[in-house]
Amino acid sequence: MKDYIEHRVIELANYIIDNNSTVRAAAKEFHISKSTVHKDVTERLQKLNSELSKNVSDILNVNKSERHIRGGIATKEKYKKLRTNT
Repeated sequence: MKDYIEHRVIELANYIIDNNSTVRAAAKEFHISKSTVHKDVTERLQKLNSELSKNVSDILNVNKSERHIRGGIATKEKYKKLRTNT
């Protein structure tokens, strides 16, 4: 693995842990695709640092279990905003 990729993987992992971030938010922050973030923190990170990988995995599992709630809240806010504009 190239050095810049290893560096990005560790940076992503630390960002996700420090900010309790989602894959989407990390992708936006680093200006890369969600697919790249996901591949970095699930596959490449495991090869580089298994302890860090477990911590990131725990956060991503929590995010995955809460995503339906976030979606519902976003939809509620969207229609609430539409109702106040009309």
